[in-house]
Amino acid sequence: MIAFTFPGQGSQRPGMGAAWTDDPAWSLLPELSEQTGRDLEHLLLHADADELRSTANAQLATLTTSLLALTAARRVGVAPGAVAGHSLGEYTALVAAGVLTPAAAADLVAARGAAMQAAADATPGTMAAVLGLGDDAVVEVCADVDDAWVANLNAPGQAVVAGTPEGVAAAGEKAKEAGAKRVMALPVGGAFHSPLMASAAGPLAEALAAAPLADAAVPVVADVDAAVHRQADTWRRRLLEQLTAPVRWRQVQHALFELGVTAVVELGPGGVLTGLAKRTLPDTPRLSVASPEDLPALLALAEDAAPGASPPDGDQLHGDERMIVSPSAGSFEPADELAPGRTIDRGHLVGTVGGIDVRSAFAGLLGGVLALPGERLAPAQPIAWLWAR
Repeated sequence: MIAFTFPGQGSQRPGMGAAWTDDPAWSLLPELSEQTGRDLEHLLLHADADELRSTANAQLATLTTSLLALTAARRVGVAPGAVAGHSLGEYTALVAAGVLTPAAAADLVAARGAAMQAAADATPGTMAAVLGLGDDAVVEVCADVDDAWVANLNAPGQAVVAGTPEGVAAAGEKAKEAGAKRVMALPVGGAFHSPLMASAAGPLAEALAAAPLADAAVPVVADVDAAVHRQADTWRRRLLEQLTAPVRWRQVQHALFELGVTAVVELGPGGVLTGLAKRTLPDTPRLSVASPEDLPALLALAEDAAPGASPPDGDQLHGDERMIVSPSAGSFEPADELAPGRTIDRGHLVGTVGGIDVRSAFAGLLGGVLALPGERLAPAQPIAWLWAR
């Protein structure tokens, strides 16, 4: 079973969307730009490091780039058995699980980024990575100083502290005294995942109350408690708690392993989570998908994880198997219930994508459904597969 993981703020870099401009997934940008009122093409192609450092810009740009990678992975027929996201990446994970549509996720992240930026402007804060010290020791260090809290538990011997500049500096000194190998300041615009973000909860709660959420189609492991949550209303609470609670990423990775995950794929810019997986689950195959050039490796990894289960790109699979694919970009609306095992006749109306009818070119038995109602599809993205007759 493959787990999809998604990076958070800090993974952004100038020009991170350039590799995707010729991929069909790029058709996602105009819709999300219109949805959010932001020029996402500018953020992904032309924004410099200073512009991307802004919380409001960094979060939306990172989400969008991760959605491009997710859309491309779906197009070639690779689907996750479980998902998780680091902080901001949790919103992309919820798209992968069908809890959020891409448009809803973009709206929420735009609101989240603005609210967190306002909180950071009102109460300036910072963050620092503590390397070479155990989780319990970092917790004790923060308990001994004022205005510093544990923000991330990322991997064995790697944690992050957040708080006021004075509090983080004091925690850094205490950590060195306790045996930390290194304390490294992070170039961030606030004390994320700490009580200093509390004022962002009100605006985000309003946005979440208005957002359309569905129950998860696959297990989603939450950052705040490293537990699986599938109900929509549960996620409204988890995403609010995430603002001020630490990201328990090391525990999240172990929870994925306990679910039966046999390979971990990071979808989005950077590759930070792939490095953390190497430290936390060293014997588990892992891969970073940051550009279309990584898709062949993704297909190979999927084939290794479940031999014969991952189809090549296109509308014909193995032997008598066939794929029904999207004819265009747009939101998928099924015509009726698509239940595995049902008979599909040639010309059967499967649904619509952006108002365009999707009809099966083959007759057969429906083997599986790869698109969720309301999901934003790219051209040629798989919708369902069947055994032809």
